[in-house]
Formats: sequence, structure tokens, C-alpha cells
Amino acid sequence: MRIFKHFLIILLVVLGMVACKEHKDKDNTPKQLMQNNLTAKEILGNPNYLALSYGGYRKKSRDIQPTIAELKEDMKILYAMNIRVLRTYNVQLAHASNLLKAIDELKKENSTFEMYVMLGAWIDCKNAWTDQPLNHYAESENNVEEIDRAVALANQYPDIVKIIAVGNEAMVKWATSYFVQPDIILKWVNHLQNLKKEGQLSKDLWVTSSDNFASWGGGENSYHTKDLEELINAVDYLSVHTYPMHDTHYNPVFWGVFGEEAKLASVNKIDAAMKRTMDYAISQRDSVASYLKTIGQNKPIHIGETGWASASNGLYGAKGSRATDEYKQAIFYNNMRDWTNGEGMSCFYFEAFDEPWKDAQNSGGSENYFGLFTSEGKAKYVLWDLVDKDVFKGLTRGGKPITKTYSGNKDNLLLEVQLPPVKSEITLNH
Repeated sequence: MRIFKHFLIILLVVLGMVACKEHKDKDNTPKQLMQNNLTAKEILGNPNYLALSYGGYRKKSRDIQPTIAELKEDMKILYAMNIRVLRTYNVQLAHASNLLKAIDELKKENSTFEMYVMLGAWIDCKNAWTDQPLNHYAESENNVEEIDRAVALANQYPDIVKIIAVGNEAMVKWATSYFVQPDIILKWVNHLQNLKKEGQLSKDLWVTSSDNFASWGGGENSYHTKDLEELINAVDYLSVHTYPMHDTHYNPVFWGVFGEEAKLASVNKIDAAMKRTMDYAISQRDSVASYLKTIGQNKPIHIGETGWASASNGLYGAKGSRATDEYKQAIFYNNMRDWTNGEGMSCFYFEAFDEPWKDAQNSGGSENYFGLFTSEGKAKYVLWDLVDKDVFKGLTRGGKPITKTYSGNKDNLLLEVQLPPVKSEITLNH
């Protein structure tokens, strides 16, 4: 009898150990799945999920689409620097769908790989990009197909696509080639929200529009319309753009060397100007937040786009506002990350890599140089410390290892850094 009792105790202990192991295994699986399938609500504003705008184009024409292998190469680089959320801009080209396929393949190859996407659906007015008269009060016939493609991709990759953005700077009036009125954006936002209610899109998918701060009510009163109020009510959050770099030329109220700053050392002159730059960006976010209060709204605000070019042969370079170089770009990037992380906002910083197609006719144009990496995969000054830490060890772009611009020589970099102009020069240039 004692032997039987002893055997029974051992058996119960063994069964208990097996049960504990099974329970532990069952717990681990959902935890891993949860980690790799967060919702937009959990991702946005989370400093552990840094966001970035991404275009993988490496040549001077978008006709040359990046391959799946090239996209996977880029994803490994961005993952290594803790980027976890990417923003794309349209779905009429193969880039977005191929990017999602590349991420999906990487996830299957490595169960710990995480990358989420804010999928952009491009919206145009009627006759945009044609020789016909533009109609900013009607929409392009292509918009319906663009939205349908975005919906299909969101349903095909629900573990990756967490946000759909209807339009990119599609309401701001200086986008003269294609802008539309807010009611057109509202129409498609409501369409997507209804698909969520009907179970034809994930209920956790967030819907927004990504536009200039002025378009979201932070600018002149002409933007303050009933349709805009309805749009703000319809979106899950506001994706707001702010570009102080452009306003170093167009509205340089914050840019330059002012008053007693002329007595400062060169680096301190730059620091003072860059501090005002951040204050300017913050004021644009605040202007949108203030407008929301006036209409009784309290929607989350995230920075859908901001950036700083590292070179320009035009308005922002040596013959213009002297804003663009890798040194100032690094200051702006780090300041923007510090601010948005501290505020609990996501920042889809523009952008990952230089894209030479942006201004193919002018190789020195600023639009070609917003990347944190060159198109060849060299890390600009802002990322030099990550190269030193071997973050990119073993990774390549175009088969080449990730190295520093200027061969890592800061003195050579600083030789190309221009001081912001003094106030009198700004007045003369504007």
C-alpha cells in the first residue's frame, strides 16, 4: 500500500510538471503572436516602435521598381536601427505591395521580425497630371481603384497593415497639381470606416489622412470648413505634416542669426537657429491642437511627415537660406525624436534613404537628399554613432556594407556646413 501511495505521489508530480510545461508553452505562443500583431492604437505614440517614411527607389526613375530582395535588404537595415513602422504613399505602383510581401517573407523567415505599415492611398483631383483643366472640386476616376487596392492589401496582410492614410497633402492648396476639397477625403474615410463596421476590414485598422498642418485647421481661416470638421470627426487620428526646413526660405521668421547671437561661436549660432526651428514645428502642431479645441474635438495627433534635407543647390543651400547639410539634419532629427517621444507621438520622419528620382532633372535638388542614408547606403552623420556600435554589421545595400559619409571625417563634413544668414541678409533675399 505504501509503495502504491509512493508511486501515486510520483505520478502526480510528473503529471504536474507536464501540465506546467504545457501551460507555459501555451502561454508563450500567444505572447509571441501578440508581440507581432499589435494594433495601431498600441503602436502609435509608443517610443519602442519608431516610425519612418520609406521609399525604396534607388534609381532616377520610378519605372525601375525595387526588387523584393532589395526591399528585404532595406528592411533589415531599418529593423537594426529600431524602426518598426513604415509609411508608404500610393498603391498604384508595385512598390507598396512588394514591400508588404518582403516584410511577410522576413516574418516567415524569422518569427521575431516586426515591421508594420501605414499604407498610403494617393488621391487626386479630376484631370490631375493631364493636359486637361484641373477641377479641384471633383475627383479623379482613378481614386476608386486606389482605395480598392489599399483595402485588398490591408485584408491580405492584416498583421502588417495597421493604418490606411487617404491622400498625401491632398487638401493643402499649394499642392496645385492635384489638391481636392475635404469632402472628397471625407467620402473615402467614411467608406473605409463603414467597411470596418461591416467586418470587411479589421476593426482595429486606423484610418486617417496625411496632410499639412494648415489643412488640419492650423493655418488660415479658409481651411476652417464644415467638411473639415466632419473629416476630423471621422478619422481615428490626425496625421500632421510640419516642414520648418522649407520655411527657412518661404517664411524665415525663425531662421537666421539674430541680434546678440552674432557674437556667439559658429556652432552656437547654428544651435540657436535649430532651437527656434523646433519651436516653430511645435507651434504648428499646437495650432492644430488649438483648432481641435475650438470645434470640440480631442483626436490624437501624430506627425505624419517632417524632415530635413542634407544638401541643396537651390533655395535652401549656399545661395539660399543655408539650411541644408548633414550637421543640421542630424540636429533636427534628434530634436524631433526627443520631442515626439516625450509627447507620446509617433513621427513618420521623412525619410529612410535618398531617392534620386524625386528631382531627376536636378541632381543637386533638395528633394533628392532627405534620406538618413544615401541612395548607395552610406549612413549620414545622424547615424554615424550606430555605425560605430556595429548596429549594421553584416548588412548591405546593393551588396555594399553600411559605411559613413565623408569617410567618417567630421572635420571634412563641417567644412561644408553653412552658418544661417544674419537678419539683414534674410531681408535682402526675401
